[in-house]
Amino acid sequence: MKILVCVTKTPDTTTKVQFTDNNTKFVEEGVQWIINPYDEWYALVRALELKESGAATEVHLISVGGADVEPIMRKALALGGDQAVRINAEDADTFNTATQIANYAKENSYDLVLAGKESIDYNNGSVPAMIAEHLDAQFVPNATQLAIEGQALNLEREIDGGKETLTVATPAVISCQKGMAEARIPNMRGIMAARTKPLNVVEPSAAENLTETVSYELPPAKGGVKLIDADNVQELVDLLHNEAKVI
Repeated sequence: MKILVCVTKTPDTTTKVQFTDNNTKFVEEGVQWIINPYDEWYALVRALELKESGAATEVHLISVGGADVEPIMRKALALGGDQAVRINAEDADTFNTATQIANYAKENSYDLVLAGKESIDYNNGSVPAMIAEHLDAQFVPNATQLAIEGQALNLEREIDGGKETLTVATPAVISCQKGMAEARIPNMRGIMAARTKPLNVVEPSAAENLTETVSYELPPAKGGVKLIDADNVQELVDLLHNEAKVI
């Protein structure tokens, strides 16, 4: 079974977010870029576990973006991916990104496409579903467990009030969340091997953008903290009614 894992670069969670050009562009200077944690910790690591168990034969990586994406792809290769491909297109629209990945997956006959449930920068979560639609493949979102039995996938995911267990046939697209696998750290052998693993660059296929970013806006600064004496319950009630904001 061939597995394709989608990876995207995201700013480190400690990044101080700033915008320029009248709040229309994200300031990238000085930003530490990482693999989106949902892609790395859950989708990629589970794919590697499946290969190590013999349930999968190959684990390939794919990302859409410029040359600045390649360092995080090398890290993904260091974790154990067999080869990677970068689609040389701007990652600015989810529909376009999904189309590029789906077209490549279709041309190269992957049985399973894995991705994180969302990226930690935009928290959109729509790309895996769009890939599945383009491929006319089964789609299971927010999976927490995945096992392969022949050409069938046994899955578990969280739903309101409980868990759902289901079995789907391949080809399929699965978005992964916490519980799917445990994070790994690349070792020195993996880092050295990643330098020589194939990282191919392909030109994008024809696809349109359905969205554009008009502007960004930072959330409001946190206000001060008011301490209420434990004996003054009425003051607390008044503040909750008149000043507290639900976020």
